[in-house]
Amino acid sequence: MFRHVYVLSLLVLLAINTVSAVDYAVTNRASETAGGARFTGDIGIDYSKQTLASATDFIWRTFQQTNAADRKDVQTVNLFIDVMDGVAYAIKNEIHVSNNYLGNYSGDVRSEITGVLYHEMTHIWQWNGNGQAPSGLTEGIADFVRLKANYAPSHWVQAGQGDRWDQGYDVTAKFLDYCNDLRNGFVAELNMKMRTGYSAQYFVDLLGKTVDQLWNDYKAKYGQ
Repeated sequence: MFRHVYVLSLLVLLAINTVSAVDYAVTNRASETAGGARFTGDIGIDYSKQTLASATDFIWRTFQQTNAADRKDVQTVNLFIDVMDGVAYAIKNEIHVSNNYLGNYSGDVRSEITGVLYHEMTHIWQWNGNGQAPSGLTEGIADFVRLKANYAPSHWVQAGQGDRWDQGYDVTAKFLDYCNDLRNGFVAELNMKMRTGYSAQYFVDLLGKTVDQLWNDYKAKYGQ
């Protein structure tokens, strides 16, 4: 009887892990360029796959998505190093990173690509209100994840800086960090609310104030 229960338990755990498992593929389509060569020499496919997997685990924990039913149904994530300008972008289950950015980056490129991948992987997993959420908010949440993972670069704005709460990226990330301090798990709850739509009322629901009031409080706290 014990052996039967033990085997059954193992099968259940295996099924859960199989459902939750994500495959990662990395393709360097710019290997003949300086940035592509730098990717091969300083970063590599194995490290990239490990980073993608670590980022996924961190994002699930940050979003408090302990059950597969809470997450997007993504089976495979493909990372491409491409001949392109800009830094990186994510679309559906793909992440594209610029060879030019890698080739021209003057600092620790492995640390930088790690932060970039945490940001882009957030786009893979986050809810965006069925396209209704402000782009500044979704970009801010992606940078919030990068911030909480301790991969924020030194050139980011300081807390309290910025012109608008939905300015995006580091400005919105620092604002969301303030909001998350007011209510631990705020960003996770906000993300979950955006599974089906978006409303500025979500800020009132979770924090009792409008987002503009929160922004004003945030600016006042840091003397901005």
